[in-house]
Amino acid sequence: MNPLLTLFDAEIHLGGATILWREVVGNTFGIASAVGGMKRVVWAWPVGIAGNALLFTVFMGALFHTPQELNLYGQAGRQLLFITVSVYGWTRWLQSRHDSGAAVLPHWATTRQRIVMAATMIVGTVVFAQVFGLLGSYGRWAEAWIFTGSVLATYGMARGWTEFWLIWIGVDVVGVPLLLQAGFYPSAVLYLVYAGFVLWGFAVWLRIQRRAVGEDAPASGL
Repeated sequence: MNPLLTLFDAEIHLGGATILWREVVGNTFGIASAVGGMKRVVWAWPVGIAGNALLFTVFMGALFHTPQELNLYGQAGRQLLFITVSVYGWTRWLQSRHDSGAAVLPHWATTRQRIVMAATMIVGTVVFAQVFGLLGSYGRWAEAWIFTGSVLATYGMARGWTEFWLIWIGVDVVGVPLLLQAGFYPSAVLYLVYAGFVLWGFAVWLRIQRRAVGEDAPASGL
């Protein structure tokens, strides 16, 4: 028997709920990627890509005949964009490690970059809500918010902006209720667990950023 097909079809039955193992595995990869991102290690990107590929098949439930038989186009679409942005982040961190010895140095985004991020969040949510509505997506406004925020957060991680952790908090606040309502329980649990990692990661990156600034201060006074 093909082990990949076995994983693809494997289910867990808890009470009256049916959960796919690939949803559990995909979300586990997502947590591992978050931990790797916090530690600023390059392997965070390929691990995240593997999880994104699995979760795409989960959220296109009607296409891949999941127990929910429900398409969340925003959740599925963001997995594809995650893969695209992750390739960019993977390349950028590899180049940074080659040039400076560190995959990324955390820092705040500039005022202009923050304005662009805020505008992108607003416009992206409105535009994608219309797109997901036309596609018949479940929870189009929540989906649009999660989709836009997830892409911004992943791009921010690639650029080394410490704010990307805060964007993830905004995504989690909307994502948990949506996924619970839609019956994607492992993914909802991931969002809750991920929120803890996000707060931890934000504190870690902020500490690294402040330490770097402190080390540069004496040199700037010479």
